[in-house]
Amino acid sequence: MRIARLKSVDLHWREDGDPDGIPVVFANSLGTDLRLWDKVIALLPSSGVRLIRFDKRGHGLSSCPKPPYSMEALCEDTEEFLQEIGVTGCIFVGLSIGGCIGQLLASRRPGLVKGLVLSNSAAKMGTAQMWEERIERIRAGGIDSMADAILERWFGETFRTSDEAVLWRNMLTRTPADGYIGCSAALAASDLTASTSGLALPVLGIGGEHDLASPSGVVKATTELVPGSRFVEIATAGHLPCVECPEIYAGHLMTFLKEDLHVGTV
Repeated sequence: MRIARLKSVDLHWREDGDPDGIPVVFANSLGTDLRLWDKVIALLPSSGVRLIRFDKRGHGLSSCPKPPYSMEALCEDTEEFLQEIGVTGCIFVGLSIGGCIGQLLASRRPGLVKGLVLSNSAAKMGTAQMWEERIERIRAGGIDSMADAILERWFGETFRTSDEAVLWRNMLTRTPADGYIGCSAALAASDLTASTSGLALPVLGIGGEHDLASPSGVVKATTELVPGSRFVEIATAGHLPCVECPEIYAGHLMTFLKEDLHVGTV
C-alpha cells in the first residue's frame, strides 16, 4: 500500500505493470475504491505501461475531508497526486465521477492528459435535485438505506443475483458517508459541457447497455463533444462494465491504446 501526502488530502494508491512504461491512470466511480479495476488490470500487459490507480478523497483508504467537495478540488487532488509520483503525461481512464475528473483535468492540463477514456461518464451526470435528494437520504439513513437501489443502477439483473454482487454492496456501504456526500455534492454542481467541448485529444467513450446511472446515449453524446472520438457500448453490462465484462472492457481499452495512441507494446 502507498500513500501520497498532499496539501489537502492523503491519497491511497497502487501501481502495477512496468514502472518505466507509459502511465495509464485509472479513476474509480462513486462508492467504489481502486479494487474496481482489479479484473481489468490483470488482463493488461505487464510491460510497456505503468498502471496507476488511486482512491479519491473520501473513498477507500484515502483520507476523508469534511464535505462538500467540488469537482475542481477533486481535479486538483489528482493533478497534485500525479505530480507527486512523477507523471508528466498520461492516458487517463475514468469511470463515472472518475470520468468527470478526467474531463476537467484534460481541460485544465492538456499537456498532462494525452488520451482520455470516458467510461460510463458524462459532462453532466444527473440533476442537482437528484443528487441533493440522495444526499438527504444518506444523511437520514446512511448509504445502506440506498444500497439496493444503487446496485440496480450499477449492474445488470444477472450479476445482481451473483455472490460477487454481495461484495460490491459491502464496498459501497463501507464508503464513508462524508466521502459519498462530498462527491455527490461535486456532481450536483458540475456541468463540464463547455470545457469538454473544447478538448482536442484522442477519446474513447464506453457505455453499458443496462447502465441506469449513465445511460449509453448520454455517454455517447458526451464522447461526441470531442472531434474524432470513438464510442463503444458493452452489451449486457450496467454502470461498471469493467466488473461485469472485464475481458471485453480490456479489449476495447487495448485497441484504443494501440490504434489511437500508438502504444506499440500493447
